[in-house]
Amino acid sequence: MLEHVAIWTRDLEGMKEFYCAYFDGKAGAKYRSKSAAHPNFESYFLTFGDGSRLELMQMPTIPESAYAPGQEALGLTHIAFAVGGTDEVDALAKRAHAEGRPVLLEPHRTGDGYYEACILDPDGNRVEVTTLPEA
Repeated sequence: MLEHVAIWTRDLEGMKEFYCAYFDGKAGAKYRSKSAAHPNFESYFLTFGDGSRLELMQMPTIPESAYAPGQEALGLTHIAFAVGGTDEVDALAKRAHAEGRPVLLEPHRTGDGYYEACILDPDGNRVEVTTLPEA
């Protein structure tokens, strides 16, 4: 079982607000490290309806990414949230447009049966908004 995925950020509160607003995440209490090894480390665990979790982490000493926002490279390329049906995918893509958030892929049906769109979170991470594949 995958326990959680973690994302470093420079805007902990903004990222928390995005994932809670777009995907109905529930944030736990903010964790603030008291460890000398990790001073100024803060994080939130967000829990989603199915029990999956996302950890958002912030620490001033983490270097910037070498990749441009939305650029694909080796390693983790995106996270995906199943949001229900095609209407929900369409609505979240429309909301992203209205809020000025980049939409990399407009809603479309994939060859393997998903209906999805791809948007960027506030830090430029790719987030697929999807349905489950048709049976």
